[in-house]
Order: sequence, then C-alpha cells, then structure tokens
Amino acid sequence: MSSYTLIIGNKNYSSWSLRPWFWMKHAGIEFKEKRISLSTGETAQHLTAYFSNYKVPVLQDNDLIIWDSLAILEYLAEVHPEKHGWPDDKRARATARSISAEMHSSFTALRSELPMNCRKRFDNFNISPAVQKDIDRIKAIWESCRDRYGREGSWLFGDFCIADAMFAPVVLRFIGYGVPLDDRQREYVQTVVQNPQIKDWIDSGKREKEIIAIDEVNA
Repeated sequence: MSSYTLIIGNKNYSSWSLRPWFWMKHAGIEFKEKRISLSTGETAQHLTAYFSNYKVPVLQDNDLIIWDSLAILEYLAEVHPEKHGWPDDKRARATARSISAEMHSSFTALRSELPMNCRKRFDNFNISPAVQKDIDRIKAIWESCRDRYGREGSWLFGDFCIADAMFAPVVLRFIGYGVPLDDRQREYVQTVVQNPQIKDWIDSGKREKEIIAIDEVNA
C-alpha cells in the first residue's frame, strides 16, 4: 500500500498539479490521488490542513507534507533514486535542474496570457510580444537540451526525467494556442502529448464540469 497521497487541483487548469502527477505516473510510483476543485468557496477550507498557503499540489507521505511542484519532485527523486528523476550524467543533471528552476520561476507572460486549458483549442491565437519572448526562450531551451544531451532518445535529455514533467504543461499550452513549431519542436511536443499518462490527464480534464473564469480566455 502506497504511503503517498498527491493533492491536486482541476486537471483542466492546474498546470502545477500536472508536473508531479505526470512524473509519478510515468515513473510507476503508486499514490492516492485527491482532487480539490480550485476557486470555490470551499477550496481554502479543504487545503487548510496542508500548510501549503492554500495552493496545490501537495504531497503527503504519511505524516510529512511537501508542497510546491519542484520541491515534491526533488523529494521523490531523493527517496527513489532508482527512478532516475534527474539524468545520471553530472553536466546533464545540472542543466536539467537549471531549466526546471527556470520553468518554475519564469515565463510569467506565457502563464498569465496562455493559461492551461485542456478543453480548448485556438487557431491563429494573438500572441503578444511578451509571450513570444517566452516562447522563443522555451524553444531555445528545448533545442539546446536535445542537441547536447537528448540525441539518444525522444525526451529533452534522451530518457524521461523531471525536466520533461516540468515542461509538460507548456507543451499543452503550445498545442492549445496553436503555437507554430518547426519539425524538431513538433517531434518533442508529440512525444509528450502521445504519452499515455498525458492522454489520461487531458481526457480527465475534458470531463470536468467546473469553469474557472480567471483561467478562461477568448480568441
């Protein structure tokens, strides 16, 4: 019986919840899933017990509580070294941590103007200059990692790692908002969206009924 419970938000919207969920599913780490609908009158009450500043995701490991996506993933990588959360090579590992931290702390224009929404697809969405700058940086990161470390596999560092989980919500945004991609970028995007765990997440998000107005945009 797994000791883990992963507390997540709405699958349609919660990009931060997707990150540890995806990595744990892909790594074959068993956990109980507890979904809390966000932006309701009861959300804060449901999250009070986790000391997470009313945010998701949260990982509960028996009586230990870990919040914040990257902190959860670092904890799991430490507890489960056999799952190879980070690349084995020291230089690749340092780069994977760098891009994961950048994903965690940056790209505010993309986050605010292109919220994750599994239910919606836009063609010819109007991309602002600030968002385009974020998109260009993300594409450059993907190209650099694939060129330097990923030639032996289809993920950023060849084999799947935490960095791929950190960038998975961006992939869904690129698909949802019709971001133009070249052949190599499209190949990586397809690696992510064709993954069975990601397909399951998207399908679950599409079945949700809640609407969070702040995360809805119109073309």
